[in-house]
Amino acid sequence: MAEPASPVASAEEPEERVIEAALRPKNLHDFVGQHRVRRQLSLVLEASRMRGRSADHVLLSGPPGLGKTTLSMIIAAEMNVPLRISSGPAIQHAGDLAAILSSLSEGEVLFLDEIHRMSRPAEEMLYMAMEDFRVDIVVGKGAGATAIPLELPPFTLVGATTRAGLLPGPLRDRFGFTGHLEFYSVEELELVLRRSAGLLDLKVNSAGFSEIAGRSRGTPRIANRLLRRVRDWALVHGIDQIDARSASAALDMYEVDKRGLDRLDRAVLEALITKFGGGPVGLSTLAIAVGEETETVETVAEPYLVREGLLGRTPRGRIALAPAWTHLGYAVPAGIFAQDPLELFRAADMDAEAGADTGPEWIQQGR
Repeated sequence: MAEPASPVASAEEPEERVIEAALRPKNLHDFVGQHRVRRQLSLVLEASRMRGRSADHVLLSGPPGLGKTTLSMIIAAEMNVPLRISSGPAIQHAGDLAAILSSLSEGEVLFLDEIHRMSRPAEEMLYMAMEDFRVDIVVGKGAGATAIPLELPPFTLVGATTRAGLLPGPLRDRFGFTGHLEFYSVEELELVLRRSAGLLDLKVNSAGFSEIAGRSRGTPRIANRLLRRVRDWALVHGIDQIDARSASAALDMYEVDKRGLDRLDRAVLEALITKFGGGPVGLSTLAIAVGEETETVETVAEPYLVREGLLGRTPRGRIALAPAWTHLGYAVPAGIFAQDPLELFRAADMDAEAGADTGPEWIQQGR
């Protein structure tokens, strides 16, 4: 899932990527948060080491930035084996996957990011590779084609996906362990920031950590990026220790507000409230109003706004909920759907029962 084109998720220079890699924890003990997944994964790895065998295949799901790639690196480090990294979109043919699998060494960890975007032929080849550690290489075409079995050394596949629902059942069932990563609490993000600040040799007080964590959208990746931006602001302004005031001033300059909303988030809510009276309005109309692609609004802005209770998705379109009006400084009008979104669902049910002609299907669905 793409992230907004803002300072929170801007393209990083090589130096920034090196810094981000250095901030990644190297073992499960240093990994902050995700207590349930971490505890279960630790047991799986410990049992594998005791048996002297490669670990079961692991599927990690959840929103971007929560630590799926980091956990794959930790799995390889804990098992003391090499790590091979690839991604679903890079594997468009079965031959691409066969080339990767045939070059793996025994026990190696293969990490496939966005595994749900892998091509169907490669996906079907992966079934046999995961279960039997074997692939069939087809040589020739037509009636003269023959399948040559290729034995593979035992390996561990770690798949990561932001959309677990798109994975076919046969593939999902072949993973021995499945972990879903949740968004972090502010307290957990403060622990992440304290560790990162120590590695970056930054002086930040408790209030400064709280200020940054509260604007990080529950995501460690964003928290670390905001920390580096605050570091830059403090350096330019000659501030030795970062407190709540300096952190707030820095993040305000980068247009990240108290709730973690960036420019696009606020533009969506502003358009809903000022141009459409709080909604409901179709997604495509809303996207045109903010000058963005429909997919950008739906996949980048909406998930966080819905999770924060600022925006609602109804059969008739998107609506601004009461907290959105308050957050942007508007009084919540009486008798509008922003106060009682259930009215929209009741109205939609009444239309359906009456057979009302509400327009084309894409309008009825709020698209």
